[in-house]
Amino acid sequence: MPECLVFRVPAQHPADVSGVMDLVASGMVGASEIVAIFGKTEGNGCVNDFTRQLAVKALETALAGAIGCTAAEVGARIALVMSGGTEGGLSPHFLVLARREGPAAGEGRALAIGTDFTPEFRPEEIGRMAQVEATATAVGRAMAGAGLADPADVHFVQVKCPLLTSARIAEAAARGHGVATHDTYASMGLSRGASALGIAVALGEVDRDALSDSAIGARRDLFSGRASASAGIELMRNEIIVLGNAPGWTGPLAIAHRVMEDGIDLPAILGVLTDLGLPGAGQLPPEASARVIALLAKAEPSHDGLIRGQRHIMNDDSDINATRHARALVGGVAAAALGRTDLFVSGGAEHQGPDGGGPVAIIARVRN
Repeated sequence: MPECLVFRVPAQHPADVSGVMDLVASGMVGASEIVAIFGKTEGNGCVNDFTRQLAVKALETALAGAIGCTAAEVGARIALVMSGGTEGGLSPHFLVLARREGPAAGEGRALAIGTDFTPEFRPEEIGRMAQVEATATAVGRAMAGAGLADPADVHFVQVKCPLLTSARIAEAAARGHGVATHDTYASMGLSRGASALGIAVALGEVDRDALSDSAIGARRDLFSGRASASAGIELMRNEIIVLGNAPGWTGPLAIAHRVMEDGIDLPAILGVLTDLGLPGAGQLPPEASARVIALLAKAEPSHDGLIRGQRHIMNDDSDINATRHARALVGGVAAAALGRTDLFVSGGAEHQGPDGGGPVAIIARVRN
């Protein structure tokens, strides 16, 4: 019977994978059991954020030595999702997710994980329906691998997706193909949006027939309440991690989610805590906070420039990118609720929750 293990370790800099390797050295997790690693790195989260690539390379190199394979083989089998940006009080850290096979246990549900990968995309496919459809197919495979037959049992789907660079745009043009946008920063949003809509199709949240290339990034009424997508320069495929509560899995962990309607939707976070049997009023006391293994959330500034009728300037600041403001805002709200700052808050929530809001999920220890 499988068990999903989740560990949270701090990082002193993007290439500091010592916490991950200490887990392996201690025997708490086998390197070959690791199926995914989420990372929050202290870059800007934009096109030129190479902290993500640095962290990936460091993880691939270290794990290759522990597993006894090449770094490329590590990257091919483990989903490495690095999200740049730890603005405000957010703390850089890694979340290590592993699958361990063990003896059969009693009936019930426990945290389950499934991973999958799309083929590599051509530049002209990024931010378009080809990415939507490939993502939906891969999410379906990941769900099947996790035994999550019912989409209602899925609580969070994380995708790491590619973006366009000038070189990638030129390569497509040399083959006679146009791309979704020539703005490399805008390509991050289109890639995230296409990936999120692929998740929405797989989970039955959006009808495939309602989608087209022109809807991506434009139809804000179409979204997934369980999708999280992070774009990066370090890959050309989508890497998918599906998390839910499934029968046939064992272990003390469970996951729950809600949808934040805006960046200060504290009740949504408290509702998730309540769903997991944790106190849902005020800041978690230390003993309850210690039961929370991970908080996963999306952050997005509303396009109308308002939060509950009051003006915000996130979209108007020419010095600091709007997604960086949003991460700091949501990170502060979540940190106040949990009493901790090592939280996975990702910016850019195109088609990931309603405009200005986004999904929030928590993994917690619900039994001994």
